[in-house]
Amino acid sequence: MNTSTKKPETVFAADVWFDDSKLYVRLTDGREIGVPIDWYPRLRDASEAARSDWRLIGRGQGIHWDTIDEDLSVAGFLKL
Repeated sequence: MNTSTKKPETVFAADVWFDDSKLYVRLTDGREIGVPIDWYPRLRDASEAARSDWRLIGRGQGIHWDTIDEDLSVAGFLKL
């Protein structure tokens, strides 16, 4: 029996932005993920200034918003 032991690919967030209805994350491999902002009520209800106050954590494994105390992981986006 042959088994494949493919190593999981590691990608990181590189950029984050919003439009009226979605949160977008650009990954270091060039992919862009867009999800409805309604999935994240803290972000949905936050001001534009609070939404733009994000930083990458874990070298881009996640995104943190200090003002609204929200953390999202890249792994979570890829499981969608």
